[in-house]
Parts: sequence; structure tokens; C-alpha cells
Amino acid sequence: MKVARTFAAATLALVGLAGCGGDTTSDPATEVVDSVDAATYEYVIPAGAGEALDAGTPLEILPGELEVRVGETIRIVNEDDRGHSVGPFFVGANETLTQRFSSPGEFVGICTVHPSGEFVLVVRA
Repeated sequence: MKVARTFAAATLALVGLAGCGGDTTSDPATEVVDSVDAATYEYVIPAGAGEALDAGTPLEILPGELEVRVGETIRIVNEDDRGHSVGPFFVGANETLTQRFSSPGEFVGICTVHPSGEFVLVVRA
């Protein structure tokens, strides 16, 4: 159920980001996968990340741009007490998002845990 909620939140974040100036060239299709599967790319947003951002500390937890292939998987573990936007995804406080990329595309969106404030996701065939 937690994975379904996380996917729903990611979908809502994608819609919200598109309405807030996110540049969707061709939204990459994703599918929820069992969180126990190994991920191709895994990132952890540590506890206290939100407080560090509030204090003006720049965070570079993820790259500003990530190029992946169809079939690969990303996992973002948020150990912080607040949710964070990472391009097309929103990862709630103390939640884990695991997505497999099922078609090529590109998305440019807000990233609250990168100094640029942006995350570019490119999915290649």
C-alpha cells in the first residue's frame, strides 16, 4: 500500500510540476516495482536535509542530470522529516520511491535537494 501511495504522490507531483513550469519534453513512462528489488540507481536523502536547506546549506544528494536506460530502476529513500521533489517525483517524509523506466523520454523539473534547484531525467532506449 505504501508503494501505491508513493506512486500516487509521484503522479500528483508530476502533474503539479508541469503546472508550475516544469518542462516536459516527453515524459518518461515509469512503473512501480517491488521495493525489495535491486535498483540501478539509489539515492538517500538524509535526516535533517530540510533543516540544512532552511539554514542555507546547499545539498547535492542527486546529480543535476541523470541519464538512464529503459528497464533500469531508480530508488530514492527519503529519511528526512519532510517531503522532497526530485524532477518528476515527489518522495514523502520517511518514504521510499522505486520506479522502473518503461519508455524513453525527458523531464526537467524542480529538485529540492540539488543546489541548482533542478533535476533533468533522460531515459534512453
